[in-house]
Amino acid sequence: MRFKTVRTALRSYRGLKVWQASVELAEETYRVCRAFPASERFGLASQMRRAAVSIPANIAEGYGRAHRGDYLRSLSVANGSLKEWETEMIVAGRIGLVTAEDLRRLMALSDEVGRMLGSLTRSLRRQPLHPTPSHPTPS
Repeated sequence: MRFKTVRTALRSYRGLKVWQASVELAEETYRVCRAFPASERFGLASQMRRAAVSIPANIAEGYGRAHRGDYLRSLSVANGSLKEWETEMIVAGRIGLVTAEDLRRLMALSDEVGRMLGSLTRSLRRQPLHPTPSHPTPS
């Protein structure tokens, strides 16, 4: 994985490992979809790219929200987009649009993004309700 660990207080969503990993997932999705036949350009490839980009976009949007509930909702949407992407990737693999190696590698990255989304969600839910910054420092 190319994303780097940030161990200081976050000043931006770009410092979140989960955001970095999900951007990598989106980038790799675009790379894999380039090999799809033209007949899939506006079908499965388009859906996969939209779902992939939705993941980091929702993480960033939630980070920028003023309330923890909004942040948690955005993380939930990101997780839903991740599951949508996984389903589309599995279909692409089953119909031969994605190699077994690419499918294995991308599903491993997806699993990692999913674990990080879950961890960030749990961390936000554990924070006290009194006015404190809503952006946890990554461990």
